[in-house]
Amino acid sequence: MPQIREIASSETYAVRHPVLRPAKPVETCRFDGDDLGSTTHFGLFENGELAGVASLFQNKHPAFPDFRQFQLRGMAVLDDFQGRSFGRDLIVAVEDKARRAAAEVIWFNAREIAVGFYEKMGYKLTGKPFQIGEIGTHYVMFKRM
Repeated sequence: MPQIREIASSETYAVRHPVLRPAKPVETCRFDGDDLGSTTHFGLFENGELAGVASLFQNKHPAFPDFRQFQLRGMAVLDDFQGRSFGRDLIVAVEDKARRAAAEVIWFNAREIAVGFYEKMGYKLTGKPFQIGEIGTHYVMFKRM
């Protein structure tokens, strides 16, 4: 049974790097706002091994008028652990934390390959696809809490 707990931002790099930033310097795994007091990092552990991460930032997107917005970033599960509902488990933990913080909306920039996963979790698309550097096509997705 996997366990999810809050972790330090630097602990997320062990998953962010191979999944989200392969072949790039590990420094690219550090996100603006990682170390703010309002940011929470989640680690999902299977038998004591870090298998997945997600981070929740208090951050506004201009597409949403809501006052209490949170952004999901750095959502990733190591290849060896995919297909075991760990991504879903991380989203549930993130949403629970956001609800306890009185969130009105959670939003994020989803990679094209992940859109279907997030739609199954109740997230909706807004706006047009866009490119993020060399990473690829992304879509803004959101869920009202």
